[in-house]
Formats: sequence, structure tokens, C-alpha cells
Amino acid sequence: MPQEDSSSSAAAAASQKQEQLKNGKLIVFSVAADHHNNDFTKAPTTLSSFASNMLGTGSVKKLVIKNFKDKPLPLENYTEETWQKLKEAVQAIQNSISVKYSLEELYQSVENLCSYNLSANLYKQLKQLCEHHLKAQIHQFREDSVDNGPFLKKMDKCWQNHSRQMSMIRNIFLFLDRTYAFQILTLSSIWDMGLELFKSYIICDQNVRSRTIDGILVLIAKERNGEMVDRCLIQRLVTMLSDLRIYQESFESKFLEETSRFYAAEGRKLVQKKEIPGCLYHIKKLLEGEVDRVRTYLCLNTQEQLITMLEKQLLGEHLSAVLQKGLSFLLDENRIEDLSLVYQVFSKIECGFQVLLQHWIEYIKKFGSSIVINPTKDKTMVQELLDFKDKIDFIIEASFLKNEKIIVAMKDAFETFINKRPNKPAELLAKYVDSKLRTGNKEATDEELEELLAKVVILFRFIHEKDVFEAFYKKDLAKRLLLDKSASVDAEKSMLCKLKQECGTAFTNKLQGMFKDMELSKDIMIQLKQYTKNQNIPGNIDLTVNILTMSFWPTYIPKEIQLPPDMERLQKNFKNFYLSRHSGRKLQWQSTLGRCVLRGEFKKGKKELQVTLFQTLVLLMFNEGNRFSLEEIKVATGVEDRELRRTLQSLACGRARVLIKSPKGRDVEDGDVFFCNEEFKHKLFKIKISEIQMKETIEERTITTQRVFQDRQYQIDAAIVRIMKIRKTLTHSVLLSELYNQLKFTLQPSDLKTRIESLIDRDYMERDKENPNEYKYIA
Repeated sequence: MPQEDSSSSAAAAASQKQEQLKNGKLIVFSVAADHHNNDFTKAPTTLSSFASNMLGTGSVKKLVIKNFKDKPLPLENYTEETWQKLKEAVQAIQNSISVKYSLEELYQSVENLCSYNLSANLYKQLKQLCEHHLKAQIHQFREDSVDNGPFLKKMDKCWQNHSRQMSMIRNIFLFLDRTYAFQILTLSSIWDMGLELFKSYIICDQNVRSRTIDGILVLIAKERNGEMVDRCLIQRLVTMLSDLRIYQESFESKFLEETSRFYAAEGRKLVQKKEIPGCLYHIKKLLEGEVDRVRTYLCLNTQEQLITMLEKQLLGEHLSAVLQKGLSFLLDENRIEDLSLVYQVFSKIECGFQVLLQHWIEYIKKFGSSIVINPTKDKTMVQELLDFKDKIDFIIEASFLKNEKIIVAMKDAFETFINKRPNKPAELLAKYVDSKLRTGNKEATDEELEELLAKVVILFRFIHEKDVFEAFYKKDLAKRLLLDKSASVDAEKSMLCKLKQECGTAFTNKLQGMFKDMELSKDIMIQLKQYTKNQNIPGNIDLTVNILTMSFWPTYIPKEIQLPPDMERLQKNFKNFYLSRHSGRKLQWQSTLGRCVLRGEFKKGKKELQVTLFQTLVLLMFNEGNRFSLEEIKVATGVEDRELRRTLQSLACGRARVLIKSPKGRDVEDGDVFFCNEEFKHKLFKIKISEIQMKETIEERTITTQRVFQDRQYQIDAAIVRIMKIRKTLTHSVLLSELYNQLKFTLQPSDLKTRIESLIDRDYMERDKENPNEYKYIA
């Protein structure tokens, strides 16, 4: 390589500096030595001595020390010698022998060559050297006799050696990498160049790649079958595929395909052999194993696809089959942990949650229907429904993490099955509340009773026939209030408040009116006592009267009876007193609701008897005589035959027999004669003789049901008129649809048709003359 003339070079540099000064450029001073000749004697030792030498002429001079690029090119023999040195070092690294030169020396050599614009040639020579080495390595993998195990170890060793070698080579050629390879977009870094060469000459060989990937898959399959394998070997080989950027295209797809095939067979075996808990626990274990496998030696990007595929093969294809095998059993047995596992597994699978939700709904409907539809369970229906609801709520909280969709599905299922039997659940729910609010119910504390009532209201929420509940609840509430059988006024008002929150003020208006009547009656009794005292009205009978507003209370049929003179006089006095303060009102006595306290003297001692008004009339007759026939008692009291027989039966055939019937028997027949039981005895002083409670007859239930049905007619008529007034014209089908949306109780099309015809007859609406299926509102 020819040398430049130093004088001409200096002149050119001076010219360049002057040009820079003219252009206002900043000149940086630097000191450089002649690296080629290693001659530092001509360079000033310090910047100050250097400056004094330059300023000795008496004129100011600007000097720029030449950069490396301004140095003359080295001799050709230097370039060749330097490359040989580097080549020897690279080959020593590739052959795993010691390098004669230090890393600093080799690095400086690369820097020197690059400073003389030899980077491109140096990069090319290095690449050829690496390429030649890898070409020699491929032959060891083409031996067909090598088994998968040794083959993979040989591949791993080759890769590890190559990685180590390229790392060391890159350290030597780091200056070339930074100043040349990184600056040119079309070139790869030295490390990437090594990867590309390894990929091109080793892995891109079809036979080598197939055997490598198949070998890895064989090791994974062995591990899945419980064999011990070298996980570190797999991890290093998978890392190699990832570094070479062939992991996804060459390995991942095949790995997922093999995995899918393996777990498809595993899923079929699981469903056939194991029950649902064992099946799910095994699936959970397999999933955890695959997650661990991914984290140990696979790429994390594979995990999502792998788990999704596993869930599909292990469960996705068998969702209904798995749940049909054991979900009902788990729910019946309240297996919280197993149900929690079911929820966890099925929630992660595509469509799994929907399948679980469907089976959940079917189970609730089936179990609930078995309680509601079966008439033999009427006595225990409400309690069983409450227990079932508690159980379902606990499962939702403990196993299903209060999932909102599961809660909504549960509510819909309850609403469906509880209304499969019209009217009956509403009636039984009202009677259940009555049994819990009556005197004598000591099963629960106030807090427990409050909690129970809250649960009852939740069941009430699902019932469509709320008017039926109201009718029976009102009838039972009236008995509790009038007969003073309510266990707790606070509990009664709490229940009323809950119903008001659930259905609004209109629903509880009459019930609240009943409580108001009872409170006003107490005030009236205080006024009555003061009135009796002021008027000096004689009498030794204490009278208590409840004034009932007819529109609030159930309808009672008044019955005419013959009262003793003293009782008639008390009634007359009260009537005069009340009407003197409330003119224009009409009083109607309800004898069926009357109760009295009698004091009786028997041979065994005195007793205080709490009896009904009818029982009172019968017992008072025995003050006038000791023997009366059925016919005589009927004439004297005026009590209607069926009520009288029931009254006599309670006095002569019950537990407290203050009368004796002849002939003996459980039923009262024509011609029976009754005597006073002088030998009557009882351990208590105060004795309550309960009226023989006829089981709620079909007739009584029918009356209540008919009353509800009649009220519904008014509601249907009002809804039809309201809809037609707004819409003016509607077809029959649209009108029915609107009515189904507005009216909450169960409706039959025939009932609606009857009400529509009734409104047409009463000129509220009319049929269209051209289209009989269309109705018009008449303003």
C-alpha cells in the first residue's frame, strides 16, 4: 500500500482548517501518535509545551491533530499479519484450544483494521471463517445410526459450543460490530450472523430439523407418561429453536398437534372411567403439569394456546357428559370443594360456563318442581323450599364465588318452578307465616324470627299470585289480631313493612288498616269505661269491643243468635255510646268472632274457662238446668246447626270435657243429650277450651279463591280500559300481549276473552266493523 507524502498531507490539512475557521466551525484539539510506527518521541509530552512550541514564532496558529481517518493506510503486510493473528484466534476458539494472544491485543487489532476502512473486508472474512467451520459440523448429524437420545445430546453440545464460540468471537470483534455491522441496516450483527449460519447449515437440513423436533416431542411424551427425562436438555434445545426463530413455525405447531392427539385420548378415558370429582381433580393436575412444563422449558407464549387446547380436549368435547355423570349428586350432597373445582374448571373453558349454567338451571327446576308439584308435600312445602334456597345460596357463595349470572339464573329457575302450580304455593306461604307469627311459637328468638321472615319474603318475591297470598294472609292476620293470638306485634309490623317494600303501599293498605282499627278500638274502650262510670250503668260483665272497618277486614257472614238479656243490654248500651260519638255509622255484630271468659264452680274446685261466644251460650244454659237435648239447645241459642254441633263437640268430646254427651261418641248426632260434668277436673285454673277447628274445608278455600278471582276481574277490566284508552285501536293478539306484561298473576286466554266481551257489552270498546279481530276504544 503506497504512503502519502507528509508535506502534501500537512498542506491539505492546513487548507481544511482555514476553511473551517472561515465557516465559523469549532476546532477540537487532540493529540495523536503515529500508531503505525509506534513513535511517540516527536509528539509533545504536554499540551502546554506543545502550545509554546507552536507559539514560538510570534504568531497565533490554530492546529488540528489528525484523526485516524487522516492517517496514511498501513502497509499491506501489516493488514495480512493482523488478519492472520485474528484468524488464528478464531480458529483456536472454534477448536476449543487456548488463544496465544490476549483479548486486549486482539481487540486493538480489530480496531486498527477498522480505522483504516477495512471493516467490510474484515466482516466478510470473519463470516467466511464461521461458515466454513459450520459446514464441517453438519456431517456428524447425518449418521442414520444415531438414536434420538445421543442425537439430541450431540445437537445440544454443538449448539452450546457454537453459542459459546460466537460469544467469544463477538467480544473480540466488538469494535467491528459497533462501528460497522450496527451502522448498516442490511447487515446482521456478529451474533445474529452466527445464528443465521447455524440455522442455514445445521437446522435447515430437513433431516436434522425433523430428528431434533421429533426427539424433543418424544422426550415430552415420555414425561407425560410418567418417565424421568432430562428437562434441562429439552429447555436448552427449545431455547435454541427460539433463538433461531423457528420455534413457532417448526416446533410449536407440531407440539400442539401431538398434545391435542394425546389429550383427546386421555379425555375419552377420563370420562369413561372416573366420576366427576376424580375426573376434574385429574384434569386439574394435568393442567398444572402442562403449566409447569411451559414455565420450565417452553416459551411462555405457548401457554395460552396449550391450556385452551387441553381444556377443549379434556373437557370441551365432554362437557355435558361430565356434568350429567355427577353434578346433581354433588349438589344433593352439598360437596362444596368439588363444586368449587367444577366452577373453576368450567369457567375457564370456552362455552363451559354456559353448559354449567344450563345444568345448574335444570337442577334447580327439577328439584324445586318435585317439592311444589307433589300434593303430599303440601304440609312441608314452604319449609323445604326455604331449606333448598338456603342450600343454593350457600353453594353460590362458597363454590361459585357469588357469580352474578349464576345468581340471576337461580332466581329465574325459582320463579319458573314455584309457579308451576297456580295459587297453592301462595296460599301455603301465607299459612306458613301465620304458623310462625301465632302465639305459642317458641321455636325461634326474635332475631331468628326476623331472619326467617326475610327469607319468606324472598320466596314471596318469586310468586306470581301475590293477590292469593294477600287474601289468605289477611284472613289469618284477622284471626291473630281479634283472638289475640299474635306472638309479637313487632314481628307483625316487621312483616308488614317487608311486604310494603316488596309490593308497595297499595298492597298493604288494608293490612295496615286492620292494625289501625285495633289501636282505635283500645281508645274507644277507655272512653266506654268512662262513659259507663259517668252514666252509672249497672252490670257485672266486662265488655270489650273491636270496631272493624268493613273494607279492611275479611268478609264475615253475620249470624243471628239468641243472647242472654244481660248481654243484649250491654250490646245496646255500647251501640248508644258509639253512635252518640259517630253519627251516620252502622254497626253489625259479628257473633262468630266473639269470645268470653266464664267462671265455673265444680266439685273439684273453681275454674276459669276461656271460650267462644257460641260455647258461652251453650254453657250458660246449664245455669238453668242439668240436662238439655241437641234440639233444645238449638232453639234456645239460635246457633246454626253445623256451628252448634261443632261447639258441642268441643265441650263434650275434646280434652276439657265440661259437658257429658249421651250416648258417648266422637260426633254429635240428632237426639244426643248433654249433661253438666260436675266431676270436671283439670290441673290448671285458667282453661282455654279451643273450638273444634274444622280443617279448612274445600268450601272455605273456594270462597277465598272466588273472592280473589273476583278482584282479578276488576284488575283485568281496569288494565284493558287503561291500555285501550292509550292505544285507541289494537288487535286481539297485541292486547293480550300487553295484558300479560301488565298483570302479574297467572292468566288464561279464556278469562281475558270473557272480560273483553264484558267490556264490549258495557260499551267501553267495540270491534272494528271490517276487521273483527281489532278493537277500538269508545271515548
